[in-house]
Amino acid sequence: MTDLNPQAKQMADESMVRNLAAQARAIWPQEAPLIRRYALPAEPRILDAGCGTGEGASRLAVLFPQARVLGVDIIDEHLELARSRYASLASRLTFDHRSVYALAAADLSYDLTVCRHVIHSIPYPDRVVAELVRVTRSGGYLHIIAEDYGMLHFQRGALDPRDFWHLAPASFGAATGTDLFIGRNIFGILAAMKLEQIRVDYVVVDTLRVPRETFAAILEAWRDGYVEPIGELTPITRQSALAYFDQMIASVRDPYQYAVWMVPVASARVPSGAD
Repeated sequence: MTDLNPQAKQMADESMVRNLAAQARAIWPQEAPLIRRYALPAEPRILDAGCGTGEGASRLAVLFPQARVLGVDIIDEHLELARSRYASLASRLTFDHRSVYALAAADLSYDLTVCRHVIHSIPYPDRVVAELVRVTRSGGYLHIIAEDYGMLHFQRGALDPRDFWHLAPASFGAATGTDLFIGRNIFGILAAMKLEQIRVDYVVVDTLRVPRETFAAILEAWRDGYVEPIGELTPITRQSALAYFDQMIASVRDPYQYAVWMVPVASARVPSGAD
């Protein structure tokens, strides 16, 4: 596997812009208290690796008013959108074109290194985490949203969503060299790097904690961006994938049905004296 961005087309699609916005609305209210736990200096330096359209980086800049935040990504259109959206924060929030595999930053540069909604979509996640560790100072923190597509649950209808989430992520991951179950595997990667205070917490995106329309918007963006490659790369046809997504979206919108997406949030501390 040599392609470091096998989902390039999906990441650059307009549906991804919608997806990142809806995910931020759904996840950030529960994620921010997890980030506040980190013992950061008064004026922290923060890196958002794979920042997309800046949804997370902008929220970090607001959460830490004295911070300097850098968001990096390889999709220039997303970076331009981020710069225009968050121009009011430009004195403290900047965006640059850099790969998560080679962050072009000195060792021990950041007090908090964040990587959200990225490592499930690219190969060699251990290489990416090693690069995140490299640029994080001794005593600094890593914060990683590691999606796991075995952690979505919907009620059965004419179709059983369990069948879709069992087959589609495994087949898609095998075809693209990615781990769409990285949420359950991220602990081992962090532990192998001898990091401290490793935790795996969960943001619960469900029909009780998150507005149904926000949850539905995530699924609609996934549908619009992924039914074509699912039809090409997995045993599930495009038409069948569309039917599964439409049923799950309808289920989320049904006030008498319950649905949940468990989102793993992994964190760890780089040991003091690691330099």
